[in-house]
Amino acid sequence: MARLRELYKSKIIAELTKQYGYKNPMAVPRMEKVVVSMGLGKAIQDKKFLELAKKDLTMITGQLPAVCKATKSVSNFKLREDMEIGLKVTVRGIRMYEFMDRLISLAIPRVRDFRGLNQNSFDGRGNYSMGLSEQSVFPEINVAKIEFQQGMNITFVTTAKTDDEARTMLELFGMPFRKN
Repeated sequence: MARLRELYKSKIIAELTKQYGYKNPMAVPRMEKVVVSMGLGKAIQDKKFLELAKKDLTMITGQLPAVCKATKSVSNFKLREDMEIGLKVTVRGIRMYEFMDRLISLAIPRVRDFRGLNQNSFDGRGNYSMGLSEQSVFPEINVAKIEFQQGMNITFVTTAKTDDEARTMLELFGMPFRKN
């Protein structure tokens, strides 16, 4: 079983229950899913960017990404409706906990000039979003074979009612938030 899932069951549920006074263990906030997405504006000129990013995102998450298409045409960007311009993966269950473990313990410490994650990136409903400027921080990616740097957005969707509950839960998982 995933290390973070065991940590959640053994320590985090008890800590959150003690801190927020939940009466029922099912009321304790939990991780629902993690969504990883890449916007690929470069794919308008060359389709190989989409294929390379798809291969990288598959290696990072362990799942095949869904291709996102443009909904509108924008002439200034030479973008037409139904052009493939993005990728996204929704990770749940055991894979979600394994992805979070790799992100927290391996990828985030490899980010250059890292001073902690912004605590203000919560959406008001207990979900947290962060961005990475390059995919090479993940150990699955071979830095020598990267043809172009590509950033990604990562959203942690929780069942928490407030941002404070979600922040506490993510801190207990080991997310390195910046102290203000």
